[in-house]
Amino acid sequence: MRAVLLATAPLLIGVALIMAGNGLQGSLLALRATLEGFPASVTGIIMSGYYAGFLFGSQLTPRIVERVGHVRVFAALAALASMAILIQAVFVYWESWTLFRALTGFCYSGLYVVIESWLNDRAANENRGRLLAFYTVIQAAAIASGQLMLNLDDPAGFQLFTLVAILISASVLPVLLVSAPMPRFGESRKLSLRTLYRLSPLGMIGTLGAGVTLSGFSGMGAVYARTIGFSVSEVSLYMALAVIGSAIFPWPLGWLADRFDRRRVITVLTTALALLCVAGLYLAEISRPGLLAVVFLYGGLSMPIYSLSVAHANDRLEPDQMVAASSSLMLAYGLGAILGPLTVGQAMVHLGPPGYFIYLASAHVLIGLFAVWRMIRRPS
Repeated sequence: MRAVLLATAPLLIGVALIMAGNGLQGSLLALRATLEGFPASVTGIIMSGYYAGFLFGSQLTPRIVERVGHVRVFAALAALASMAILIQAVFVYWESWTLFRALTGFCYSGLYVVIESWLNDRAANENRGRLLAFYTVIQAAAIASGQLMLNLDDPAGFQLFTLVAILISASVLPVLLVSAPMPRFGESRKLSLRTLYRLSPLGMIGTLGAGVTLSGFSGMGAVYARTIGFSVSEVSLYMALAVIGSAIFPWPLGWLADRFDRRRVITVLTTALALLCVAGLYLAEISRPGLLAVVFLYGGLSMPIYSLSVAHANDRLEPDQMVAASSSLMLAYGLGAILGPLTVGQAMVHLGPPGYFIYLASAHVLIGLFAVWRMIRRPS
């Protein structure tokens, strides 16, 4: 495992810088939109542009990687993402922000495809869970640090936009300047969602479900917390605890997933997450500290669903399928991420604030039942 981490260290350093930039710009744009007087509905349109671009990036990136390779694509997408945030600092209109937020989503989706196919090429089945868990920890820690950078300057100014661009641009340096073996992919084999489902049903459904639950939880979490009476500082704590939890739990869970059937680990996790949602329903009425503890645990246990589903899918793939598989998995995640906030929002409209946890609990139960069904259909 140590050799794998050393071999992927330059890429993981680049991941940390890119995700710090992503964490900062997400909070920065939402806050700046409020300062500019954009209505909440318009801000929602701007933020949804990210996932529209995300879907396109997941489909186009494998073709470009096949032609010019991982390193060049990584550098080009990072440069484009850096340009996008600087343009948003110059042209402060919701229409242009929506367009360039979609461009950012395109770039980040493509970067995920490059990064995750690269990591899966370096990993073996016996350490893939731990490597992807470590990758998840780095993502969460970097996003949290990026959000804290919001306090470094006035969001009404240009400086924080520049800092985002610097972080994204700097991510290219360790990848370009360190001599490390590149992924050995030739022409990638096409892999549609249908084919991916046939090869790894739980890998695809788990990734889709992770998109629904993670985006639903994070996208509507602040709305839920405010609806039940949290102050602004309490809302900030609510969201921060989930991110902190997501940085702590993936590594030990990845270690377990490398020693036991990943499907069993996913089943146990989804069961625990559903029970935490039920606990959240109860504690929201009687104990805010108890609810915050639930949020911390939920953040820690929900993030690994994605990495475990990706690892499970890649266990069943050939090396020349991994780029295309990463693209299809990103597509599945992106579709889920679009659905999450929309469907959680509808649940809250019809059921009130409890609809938030009721929906998330139901989603985790469905993922867990599907995992059990797959273990019955394919015992080993």
